[in-house]
Amino acid sequence: MYWSAICNLIDTLLARGHVAEAASLADQYGFAPPYPSTIVLPDPRSVRGRLLLATGRTEEGVNELEAAEKAAAARGRHNPVVVPWATDLARALATEDPGRAARLASDARRQAERFGTDTAIGEALRCAAALETGQRAVRLAAQAVTYLEASPCQYEHAAARVEYGIASRSAAELHRGLDLAESCGADGLVARAREALAVVHAG
Repeated sequence: MYWSAICNLIDTLLARGHVAEAASLADQYGFAPPYPSTIVLPDPRSVRGRLLLATGRTEEGVNELEAAEKAAAARGRHNPVVVPWATDLARALATEDPGRAARLASDARRQAERFGTDTAIGEALRCAAALETGQRAVRLAAQAVTYLEASPCQYEHAAARVEYGIASRSAAELHRGLDLAESCGADGLVARAREALAVVHAG
């Protein structure tokens, strides 16, 4: 199996909101442990953990992301863009273990600031915002937009715009996020933005 190609394709399908297609592809190609000993990008454990969470297999997803954490630590790989397990794990644990989720989000932000890329910092801020409520969530979401607007990652920028629009109940931000989501083919994000706009307009 061409690990990098499959990882990229599954990750792209998840970003687009095509979860069933991603799961079918994973089954077709046996996308599961054991993983190759060589470095694969994006990280297969992180991608499979994200897939398991998206398909509702939360406990398995958490276990896979924790395995990604251990594997990354063993290899000394701490770049959150290359090995993005922490933010997904934080979101997955937000309800069950909010204290651990907050620590993971804080660590992810610290690592992101250490590496210093707009994408890494913006993604860490998106995660932090998702764990907060009220004005603190709005402030963090706005900061995420600022960083991701400057990054080359259009999907992440679109997601940050939509999340900021939801947190701030801003139709203008939701429309901007919707336009970005449509331009990068993120069908699931498009649907989320439209639902949020309907709520804002109804209120």
